[in-house]
Amino acid sequence: MTDDYNSLPPKLAELVADFSTITDRAERTEMLIHYADQFQEVPASVATRPFPEANHVDYCESEAYVWAVPQNDGGLRFYFAVENPQGLSAKAMAAILDQTISGLPAAELTAIPGEIVRTIFGREISMGKGQGLMGIVMKVQHLARQYAQG
Repeated sequence: MTDDYNSLPPKLAELVADFSTITDRAERTEMLIHYADQFQEVPASVATRPFPEANHVDYCESEAYVWAVPQNDGGLRFYFAVENPQGLSAKAMAAILDQTISGLPAAELTAIPGEIVRTIFGREISMGKGQGLMGIVMKVQHLARQYAQG
């Protein structure tokens, strides 16, 4: 990913820029654990188990799910579930997206590049884990496109 974060929503751009400066693996891991600890499970008012397959994230080994709920102001509020209790990376990605893009208009969210995963999690992330985390981003994009198209 280039250093041009202007196409990203402002809060997400700031976070991605911050992660792009981290060279110490332990510091990156500590920050990601911090975000994973902030993960909030989808409330029962949005979805209950068993979760619908339509909300399932493809390729995610942690069995993640994503929902988008339209808000009165035209924004989309995102909710996430991660079925694997050890799915810290998926929980971190969900918390990051929740904190940086939830509530924004759908049109602003349709082109978030999956490459942000490599910038946030580091280049040493495994291909399988990277695909799953990119799957979360792609699910957010897909839901945003659905709402943007009306």
